[in-house]
Amino acid sequence: MSKRNIYALCAISLLQGLVFYGPIATLYRKAAGVTMLEIALIESVSLILSLLLEMPWGVIADRIGYKNTMVVCCGLFFVSKIIFWQAESFGAFLLERVLLAAVISGLSGVDSALLYLSCPPERQQKTFALYQSLGTAGLLLASLLYSLCFGDDYRLSAFWTMVAYAAALCASFFLVEPEHEAPSQEEKGSLGRVILSVLKRPRLLLLLLSFGLFQETRQTATVFLNQLQYERAGIPRSLFGILLAGMQLLGFLGLFSQSVTSRVGEGRSFMLLMGAGALSCVLLAQTSSPVLSVLGVGLLVLAGSLLSPLQSVVQNREVRTAYRATELSVYAMVLDGISAGANVAFGRAADVSLPLAFWLGAGACGAACGLYFGAQQRKKED
Repeated sequence: MSKRNIYALCAISLLQGLVFYGPIATLYRKAAGVTMLEIALIESVSLILSLLLEMPWGVIADRIGYKNTMVVCCGLFFVSKIIFWQAESFGAFLLERVLLAAVISGLSGVDSALLYLSCPPERQQKTFALYQSLGTAGLLLASLLYSLCFGDDYRLSAFWTMVAYAAALCASFFLVEPEHEAPSQEEKGSLGRVILSVLKRPRLLLLLLSFGLFQETRQTATVFLNQLQYERAGIPRSLFGILLAGMQLLGFLGLFSQSVTSRVGEGRSFMLLMGAGALSCVLLAQTSSPVLSVLGVGLLVLAGSLLSPLQSVVQNREVRTAYRATELSVYAMVLDGISAGANVAFGRAADVSLPLAFWLGAGACGAACGLYFGAQQRKKED
């Protein structure tokens, strides 16, 4: 049964990565008459809804079961793609993003809990790495197929994306509910107790703060600031797509996450990879060399890819209540809050100076190392 869940979840990850319209998502909306201001407004509404729905979905998942939650979310995902395929107005695209916000908040923590409970401890990190890599593989494959098969036919790319998501929905029916601890009589019906159990654990909060700072540094530097760095280094824009594909391929090295951890240890892996993130940001802050710029971004992509599966395992291992999905949703909200604050800081710094933004990233990664070390010291004291 556990292998069945892993196979089904990996299939879902790959299929939901097949967003064939990804390379022209903005052009698709503009061709339907949606302005850039309206696109920005839609994204803002989606982000706010995702945050608001995070904990309610966690509670629902713990009540109706992880399998049922996955089926519902995959169904909503499929419906959102049907709407996107047929959308021709601001209202239709807004509805699609509203459904997407519900799906993202619903899946948050549930897929992670299913994977964690469906494989033995010695394979958890490797399984998380495979799951995440298959999502990346889907995105990369979809990008390549768009150029080869769809050309300027935007609607056709949306149609085949819908087909892929229909297949993902079918795969979700093969999931089975894993065995997990039932809530005690004292725990039942108490979302407040779950939240309080998180807030009363300083070591856990140090870990989440550490993860959040590194996570946002990696996201900002490798998705937004990297393009500005490439321009600063004089790299032609015509090469940006090739560099993006190369970074996605580099992300597959996350499959070796467990091998790294088994050789150097969990604690040293966190410190080494977060330290590599800080080193990368220092390099990017100081260089305008094309080669060093690509190496700096690549180092940060690699560190993030190796760290992400380990982080997923640690967060699941830190769950203390029987409401696993709810508690993981609380973790996600804490991480989102950290990311939101850090994102604003990075944006302000980049407006002043790109090197300043990278120095801020180096400081954030350094702080992440310090916070993780502090959490480990508390563990020894406990």
